Amino acid sequence: MAESILYGQIREYLDRGLLPMHMPGHKRNRKSAAGLPYEWDLTEVEGTDDLHHPEGILREAMDRAAALFGARETFFLVNGSTCGILSAVGACLPPGGTILAAGGCHRSVFHAIELGGLLVRFPESPFVEDFGICGSIPPSRVEEMLEKYPDIGAVILTSPTYEGVVSDIRSIAEICRGRGVPLIVDEAHGAHLGLSKGCGFPESAVRLGADLVVQSPHKTLGSLTQTALLHICSDRVPADRIRRQLDIYETSSPSYPLMVSLDECVCTFLKEGKEIFGDWAGRLSEFEKETADLKRIRILTGKEEGIYAFDKSKILMDFRNLGLTGQEAADRLRRDFGIETEMSQGTCVLAMTGAFDREDALKRLARALLEMDDMEGTPLPRKASSAAWAFHDREAVRISGALWKKTCTAAWESAAGRISAEYVYCYPPGIPLLLPGERISRERAEQIRDLKEKGVLIRQSGGLRGGEGVLVLLE
Repeated sequence: MAESILYGQIREYLDRGLLPMHMPGHKRNRKSAAGLPYEWDLTEVEGTDDLHHPEGILREAMDRAAALFGARETFFLVNGSTCGILSAVGACLPPGGTILAAGGCHRSVFHAIELGGLLVRFPESPFVEDFGICGSIPPSRVEEMLEKYPDIGAVILTSPTYEGVVSDIRSIAEICRGRGVPLIVDEAHGAHLGLSKGCGFPESAVRLGADLVVQSPHKTLGSLTQTALLHICSDRVPADRIRRQLDIYETSSPSYPLMVSLDECVCTFLKEGKEIFGDWAGRLSEFEKETADLKRIRILTGKEEGIYAFDKSKILMDFRNLGLTGQEAADRLRRDFGIETEMSQGTCVLAMTGAFDREDALKRLARALLEMDDMEGTPLPRKASSAAWAFHDREAVRISGALWKKTCTAAWESAAGRISAEYVYCYPPGIPLLLPGERISRERAEQIRDLKEKGVLIRQSGGLRGGEGVLVLLE
């Protein structure tokens, strides 16, 4: 494994043996919690640089990241991709502006919209019925929305989606550029895209014309949880404006262990990326061959109608023909085969692979699926497949306008037709089922009620739990 350059530079600093008469309070001297890197938990002193004003080793580390990913400039994030999304949206739009956002964006996008008092409009996307998920955002739909609503000041899309669906970013970027509208791509689940040619992964939005791209290397590339990257890919969003937003949203006390893990990730793939990606692609190819004869369990291939391109590192499995819900299938995989999956919803289960999966991981999953494929069961109806967050159309809404009005609690049975005053979402993946200011349809109310009855964890920003209902505007 390639050693991080930043690791060596911090090691040299620590070897000087300076007495720390500064923060943090453990003074790199606390040993009671075995395994925690107290000795590496530094602060901004001479020799360690400053993430908010990098001029030394952190500037060098971020320049290495930009070189690896092909960006003009890259920022380390230690508050997750959420920090990058908030900063990117804040840098692109003035308060009260209008943004075009995919309906299935992560809640951090909607929090940015809320904080900016923005009006959000949504492009329709195709619905992949067999798996109950949203397809790729059509470039023609983005063009149509920009033509119809000339006040749209920025576009933000998620690509790849949680399930691995990729949109035609190159074409969408060209459309946005022609209109003078910046394109932000939430590529949190796609930090591995574009890093190795010939391995079957799609190209990254960084190299396809997007203006700002946010990635989470911890999801697939092995840096520590909470680490992320914000890439500037053009000159259409001033870097100083990005830095201003990062000063607001990123902690002023960044974690050095997290930053070292980001640089270690970058150094590893700069030196060993071709070999690592080759092994990963080989394991995925072998899995595809081993599961080719499945008769009842279906696996998303990316060849389905409505999908432009697909990130094969995501394995979405549908158990409808076995008569199993996603939760039942995930429970069985855990109980009978010792496999913990990422997500279960509808009749689907999502398994996420990464660059550092164990050699036998996909073989174990394949064996489990082949064994389960022989189970007896009565197929469930197709509509049971749908993921709760599979939005292919949403009405325009100004979230902030609903947050300061008087509210009351409505039971889910009587919520249809009311206007939501809170976020309601499943976690994972954190895509809102309801937004503040959004009118609650009967179908959505029934779906959320059904999810609760099935034991799916539904989170609500208003603090309601269980079957208490939903906060709605007092009308």
